[in-house]
Amino acid sequence: MGAGKSACGGAAQQLRRKLIPTLPGCLALAAVAVCTWVSFRVGQTFAFTGFLYLVFVVLAALYGGFWQATVVSIAAAACLNYFFVPPIFSFANSPANWVALGAFELTALVISRLSQRAQARAREAIAGRLDMERLYETSRRILLLDSSGEPGNLIPSLIRDIFDLRAVQLFDAHSAATYQSGESPSVAEQHTRDAYFGGTDTFDPETRSWYCVVRLGVRPVGGMALIDTEMTKLAASALASLCGIALERARTLQREYRAQAARQTEQLRTAVLDALAHEFKTPLAVARTASSGLLAVGGLSDLQAELVMTIDQQASKLDHLASRLLRAAMLDNTECKPQREPLLFSNLVNVVLRKLESPADRERFRVSGPGQEVPVLADQGLILTAIAQLVDNAVKYSEPGSPIDVRFAVRNSEVILTVRSKGIVVAPTDRERVFERFYRAPETHHLPAGTGLGLSIVKKIVDAHRGSVWAEGEASYGTSFSLALPAALAH
Repeated sequence: MGAGKSACGGAAQQLRRKLIPTLPGCLALAAVAVCTWVSFRVGQTFAFTGFLYLVFVVLAALYGGFWQATVVSIAAAACLNYFFVPPIFSFANSPANWVALGAFELTALVISRLSQRAQARAREAIAGRLDMERLYETSRRILLLDSSGEPGNLIPSLIRDIFDLRAVQLFDAHSAATYQSGESPSVAEQHTRDAYFGGTDTFDPETRSWYCVVRLGVRPVGGMALIDTEMTKLAASALASLCGIALERARTLQREYRAQAARQTEQLRTAVLDALAHEFKTPLAVARTASSGLLAVGGLSDLQAELVMTIDQQASKLDHLASRLLRAAMLDNTECKPQREPLLFSNLVNVVLRKLESPADRERFRVSGPGQEVPVLADQGLILTAIAQLVDNAVKYSEPGSPIDVRFAVRNSEVILTVRSKGIVVAPTDRERVFERFYRAPETHHLPAGTGLGLSIVKKIVDAHRGSVWAEGEASYGTSFSLALPAALAH
């Protein structure tokens, strides 16, 4: 019994949905009938009654459309002909009847078209306003997204919820990854990528889907698929551009977080190294004093003397390493200000070369420069440290016995020192990273071990002097390191 009532209720609802659109025409026909009866009873004229009919035709065209207005026009023309055009109570053709029918039809056509156009514009305006509201809501919620996660996983779900779409796909060209929310057609991913590579927005009427280019300004950065939507091209393009801004914003925030974490880690590491270097200094000084004392006292066998000498040499190296760590910590201090004075690179290089332990290493260096050397403004102690590090690297990582060139050159208001050696060629991708603290290029892993501090100290010193340092590779030969400092004559 309940099932029967439910079926009857469903049939009644379907019938009601079918009849409601015809209601304006039915009401207009009823009004024509009432107007005909009243006008005939009170003896109204053809013109007055025809004008009333015209009002009903206009209302039918405005709310019911052209075909309902046409039915009302025919009924009104028939009533005029039958009740108000002599001979009455007959359908004898007359020019007045055809004129009335033509007027009714023309009115129905014009009013229905104007009404449809106004309704279409009203729907477009409502849809545009709704799209703008949704775009605003999307931008607001994108700003509130958790930037610590992957933005590509969050943005499609957010857009799908706000715009009530069946599915959303987002292709990020930066990571070459595709993110999806909802069930999309099998061809959607390919169409999304095609939109990015083709650089054009397309609409698929079969699936009612937009495939848009995600742009950051005018630069394409991805593609987007909006499945099962009625939004305009303007709204779809604006949404795609908004996604491009959201992706770039998320990546910028992530880079900022990583940079901030790296700075904090670097500060902590510098503090730890500074403390360790200070702690190492005292026991190393005691160890060197003891080993030097044993050698001075004498009375040791050859083996004992060799072992004590080894201890003294290694303690000296550890002391040197601790000094470098302290120097690196000092350079990280923002209060470190170089005491600048005019200096000649040639004199500084000679001082460094005289301190080399091996005479064979000193003989490998070939120093050349301009006839009239230009001095630089620099702190002597700091620049000696930087040049000594470049010389040490050249000796350590070059082919044994190969010549090492040290050259000076003047360029604009700078003096350039270049140390060129034959050996490994640092890859272009590593030529900036070798100046990072503790970084060693992969090409040097099979060579003598290092701390990865030397070149970072050089960069710190040069930066403190407002200069520049860089590395250049020569295919099938080696790598050269250059540093440029302001010339004294420029100040």
